[in-house]
Amino acid sequence: MLGFIGGTGPEGRGLALRFALAGEQIVIGSREADRAIQAAEAIGNVVPAASVQGALNSETARVCDIAFVVIPYAAQKPTLAALRDELAGKIVVVVIAPLAFDKGVARAVTVEQGSAALEAQDLLPQSTIVGAFQNLSADELLRPEKSMNSDVIVCSDDGASKEKVMKLAELIHGTRAVDGGGLANSKYVEDFTALLININRIYKAHSMVKIVGI
Repeated sequence: MLGFIGGTGPEGRGLALRFALAGEQIVIGSREADRAIQAAEAIGNVVPAASVQGALNSETARVCDIAFVVIPYAAQKPTLAALRDELAGKIVVVVIAPLAFDKGVARAVTVEQGSAALEAQDLLPQSTIVGAFQNLSADELLRPEKSMNSDVIVCSDDGASKEKVMKLAELIHGTRAVDGGGLANSKYVEDFTALLININRIYKAHSMVKIVGI
């Protein structure tokens, strides 16, 4: 079962929708149970055969096999610290890109540990952290008829966990998984999100990453 911590936002709902389309069991988490249930029902309306439910973040973390962290960066420390026990022994996929905005222009926020994924590793020492999906457009994810035509760069220090997440990434139609190396490389993937947002602002587009030559 795939759990989405803070999964009621566009990125969480988009990823949950795509994985529901692929036949995965989904639980969407939130600080408010009603919001989680509403998000789950919305996905169920699009994918009637989906196995999707809504729950509090704590219950989501407890029941899932792989957790996706899709909260804003400002909420990462308190949220993960509170879920440390529930997430122990599990793969935790950090989808967060630490960003700040000035008059609509995005910039990457400096993280003491180097990246949101590396900070998550400090916060969850008994979990296995994978950084992935930071560069996918939430708008495109929420359009199930669209092929993503994008790569997902996956970074982790644990090879088996990285392979599992890469296989999950390729369940999304039009998506290719790319091995991004160790977790330290997650910094570059996260920071690149700011550039994509600024490009999207200029071109009024939904640009994503496609790596050629491999």
